[in-house]
Parts: sequence; structure tokens; C-alpha cells
Amino acid sequence: MRASDLDLRELLDFDPKGGIIRFAGDRALLFNTVALGLLRRELVETLGLVPARGILTRFGYAHGWRTAEALRTQFEWDSEHEWQLAGGRVHQLQGFLLYEPVPRTPGDTPTAFAQAIWRESYEAQEHLAQLGPSTEPVCWTLAGYASGYLSRVAGRRILCFEEKCVAKGDAYCLMVGRPEEEWENCPSSDRRFFDRMCLDDALNVVTERLKHTEQQLAVRKQRLARVKVEEQVPGIVAKSERMLRVIDEARRVARVDSSVLITGESGSGKEALATFIHEESARAARPFVAINCAAVPEALIESELFGHVRGSFTGATQDRVGLFESANGGTLLLDEVGDLPLAVQVKLLRVLQEREFRRVGENRTRHVDVRLLAATHRDLAGEVAAGRFRQDLYYRLRVIEIRIPPLRERRDDILPIARQVLAETALRMKLPVSGFTPAAADQLLRWGWPGNVRELQNVVERALVLARGTRVELEDLPDEVRNATPGIGAPGIAPAARTLADVERAHILSVLESVDGNRTKAAALLDIGSATLFRKLKDYRA
Repeated sequence: MRASDLDLRELLDFDPKGGIIRFAGDRALLFNTVALGLLRRELVETLGLVPARGILTRFGYAHGWRTAEALRTQFEWDSEHEWQLAGGRVHQLQGFLLYEPVPRTPGDTPTAFAQAIWRESYEAQEHLAQLGPSTEPVCWTLAGYASGYLSRVAGRRILCFEEKCVAKGDAYCLMVGRPEEEWENCPSSDRRFFDRMCLDDALNVVTERLKHTEQQLAVRKQRLARVKVEEQVPGIVAKSERMLRVIDEARRVARVDSSVLITGESGSGKEALATFIHEESARAARPFVAINCAAVPEALIESELFGHVRGSFTGATQDRVGLFESANGGTLLLDEVGDLPLAVQVKLLRVLQEREFRRVGENRTRHVDVRLLAATHRDLAGEVAAGRFRQDLYYRLRVIEIRIPPLRERRDDILPIARQVLAETALRMKLPVSGFTPAAADQLLRWGWPGNVRELQNVVERALVLARGTRVELEDLPDEVRNATPGIGAPGIAPAARTLADVERAHILSVLESVDGNRTKAAALLDIGSATLFRKLKDYRA
């Protein structure tokens, strides 16, 4: 059998009614070339040129190797050379290209193992259609196929590269195949595309680029927040005027590296505000590290902050990096800083003044670049007067102080926070609860929330779990909330804290929100005329 004797009608076996197609005994598939071109484009745009070329080249190599094995067993060849030529002939019969072998001549230096002209390459055509002209050859799958086929025939690794390609403006594609070692000093070859290492190296590059892009996006995020001020602040719900002023102040403070002391009652959202300041700052792409000073035993707090070396104390079996080093270049939040022991306060003051520290048990001084934020529910001025907090440290931390008002002083935030918590928790728990009944919403406004936002989150989660229908009912709320009345049973609210007008306003807005802003329905539920409702809303500037 000679390569020229191969006939498509004899190689192709199929049922005219459809089903399995076989080519030279192996199962074959019919693919649309446009689909292959789209696959190429997706690989290039998703992974980049180098990984895409590596994947397609290795795929072609496996295809060529398998084809050579199949043809070897299917036919009796006149010579090894005819078996070699059959690879190109089969590729042409399969519709990949028009194949013209270039005879080897004694004048070739070095003598090529194989040469062929490829015309009408589907791969070059699809690359031009999907990605446009190229500066490099693009018939990656075809070159891989030729390499795999010739390697199987020769019993050693033969690599094929294009020296001309239609996709880069040549009149035809020219393939040259040589043993791997003969390509060593040839600038037109790149053997890495035939190895798995090519993909690993390329993916490592992609990983590094993704990390860099992630950092850029973090910075871009905080820049967009300044432009789109109407967007909700990530992690913070702020509808009340007092909280909006806090957010505006925090945004302006974020632009500089001054130390900030965030004060407020427990559960009011101090850590969320600290996170917001970090994300709005130029350090957004760097680490944000937080520690609750009250939760760490006094004997360990110094090691947590500054780290230690092996053997510095019992149990120190290895060196440990402290939080200051972990946050280097970024932001460190000392939550409940008022609970720091006096001995640690002295060392903290040195870090703020000198920007340097020592690990526990170490003589070496380490420098650090960290923006320090501190938060506390304590009255630090009172702690200073009582001798429990250093005055010099207090002034170092309190370059700028931001006070977060308790939830009872920003009641316009109660329902928006509750609804957001409800939506997020329902999604996490996969529960079909979508909102509050008007009675339940109104009762949330009556309670004083001594535990602030944290208490509200817990109450909403409890009610969500107990809810029988698609909305939280009054009966789903805890007893103290369900039975609360303004000024009575609502901790933190004096009887005169809310006027009748305030109660009326809150109730009207709650009912309006419960019917998704439909003023006609809201007027009916309130048992007042639509004109009266419209007038009141105008007064509220709703």
C-alpha cells in the first residue's frame, strides 16, 4: 500500500441513516470548523496565547500519534516512507488542509526529516476569522499532529514547526519537521509547547497577573465609591442623617494615614467602620488585620501583637510572626483597645512613635509600616483619669475620633438593617422568608436595642428560623421585643425621647415600605385618605 492509494470511500465507514462514524477503523466525529475557531478564541482570551498554543499543540500531538498507530495496523505499507507520507494524505482526506510533501534534497542543510506545504489550512483561516492576523504561525494543532505522527513513525521525537503561515501574510503554510535535538539552536522553534511545563509556567504567570489585577480592583473599588456616592456602603447600612455624617467623616479620614479612634457601644459596628476606612484608603490592596484585645489572655497579648522567637517562653517551640508584621503595608485594628495591659500600652506607644518593635525574646529591631485604627466601648478619658490607660497613648490614638451613635439614636437605620440581615440570612439558610409583616416591622422600631446592631442581627435570625410563612410575624419576635412600647420596656429610650410626630412618621414610613411604596395601598392600611398621606410624605420629604 502506498500513501497515494488511500481513498476516502474506503477509509470512511458510516451508516447513511446516522450514528457511529469510523475512519480507518477508529471512531470519528464531524466538527464544524467555526466551532473549533470559537474554541480557539475562548482559550486565547481566557488563558492567553501561550497556554492556548500549548493545549492545542499537545492535543494535535496525541491525535497524530494515535492516527499513526491506527494506520500501521490497518494496512500493509510498501515502505516506512509510504507510512510516513500517509499521515499528510489522511489529514487531507479528513478535510484539515491540502497537503503537498516537499521532497528532501541532498543540498538541504541540515537535512529535514520531513517538509510539506499546507494549503487551505482550516486552522489559519479560523484564526484570521476569530482573532485576526498574527505575527507568528498559528497552525498549532496541525503542527502538533504532524509531530505526533512522525514521532510514532520514526520511533524518536520529531518536532514540526511552521516556517511560513497564511495567518501572518504568507502565500501558504510551510511545515518543517526535524528530530528534537536539531531544533536546539534554531530561533524559530520553541519546544516548550510540546511539554506540560509550558502550561504550568504559563498558568503561574496567569496566577501572578490575577493577583496583581485583584489588587488593582481593590484600589479601583475604593475610587469608584467616591464617585458613586449614591451606592450603599459595603458592609454598612446608613440611612439616618447621623450615620451618613459618620460615613462621610470616615471617607475623608481614609485619605490620610492618621491614627483613628472609633468609639461607640458594643455591637454598634465599630469593626465594620474600620474595614470601610481601610477599603477607602490607599492601603486597600494591602492586608487588613483585626484583633480583639479583650479576647486575648494578658500573658499572650504581647506575643500576638509583636510575635516571638523560639524559646522565649514556655511553649514557644518556633518563631512566630506577630500581627504588626502580618499587617505590614496595610491596616491594623486594635478592637477594645481600652482592655490592653499597661505594660503592652508602653510598647504600643513606641511602635506608634518610632514605627519599630521587637519580637518577644529578640534583640533585633524590626521596622513596620502600618496604619493603626483603634476601637473601644470604654470612656478612655475616664480610664486615663483612673490611671488604667496611659494619657500619652490616648492622645496618640485619638488623633481623630469618630463616634458611632447607638442604634436607638439612629432609628431610621433599624428597618433597613433588619431587612438586609433578613435577606442575607434567608439566602444563606435557604429559607423562603422575604420580609416582615407591618406589625413586626413596627415592633422592631419600638424596641431600644441595648445590644445595637449585633442584637438586631440575632433577633432577625431567630425570627427567621421560627417564621412559619414567607414573612416574619409579630409572634416570631422575642418576648422583650414583642412586648415593648415606646418609652416603656425599651432600654435606652426615655419617655420623652420620641414625640408623637416621630412615632407617626416611623409608622407611616414602615407601612409604606411594607407595600413596596404603593401609596394607595398604604393609605388604605393606615385608614387615611390618599391626599392626607401624600401631604404627610411631602412634609417628611419622602
